[in-house]
Amino acid sequence: MGKPADELLPEQLTIPNLAAAAEDCEACDLHARATQTVFGEGGAPSTVMLVGEQPGDREDVEGRPFVGPAGRFLDSALEAAGIDRKRVYVTNIVKHFKWVARGKRRIHQSPNQTEVLACRPWLQAEILVVKPKVIVALGATAAKAHWAGAGSLKCRAWEPRWWPLCTRPPFCARRIGKPGRPPSSPT
Repeated sequence: MGKPADELLPEQLTIPNLAAAAEDCEACDLHARATQTVFGEGGAPSTVMLVGEQPGDREDVEGRPFVGPAGRFLDSALEAAGIDRKRVYVTNIVKHFKWVARGKRRIHQSPNQTEVLACRPWLQAEILVVKPKVIVALGATAAKAHWAGAGSLKCRAWEPRWWPLCTRPPFCARRIGKPGRPPSSPT
């Protein structure tokens, strides 16, 4: 493992500077198998920040958050709510894809507490730059990183309000259109 992430933070905190600095992050072992670092994107500053668990396979390949099946589901949910994705900031707790091989596929594995804590300085810095009024935790890992074992994400004198979203987009995307599952569009 390399330097802790907090030692890699740039002096001038901007999203482009943070994303460039994160490319060299080796604070945990996830960087070794990931294709690239996937940093957040969107409006900065922004009223709303959406925080997921980690990049998925498509995100790892493309280098952008929420572009795979979960991203398509998230985009349709934002559209249904009348929210322009370009006006919100989307990111993940962990910046590298954690996976296990199953045949030719790379299957997602949830990050552990050590990996979450290793990436924590990146998320804290993103929060400082984006200055959201509301942070929506998309799923259990994102929520736990705030409320449970990883502790509270406090950002100096300024702290936004966190809201959990109980169902994460990948879970919903897999269940849509299956018998006994919720419809793909709101009623």
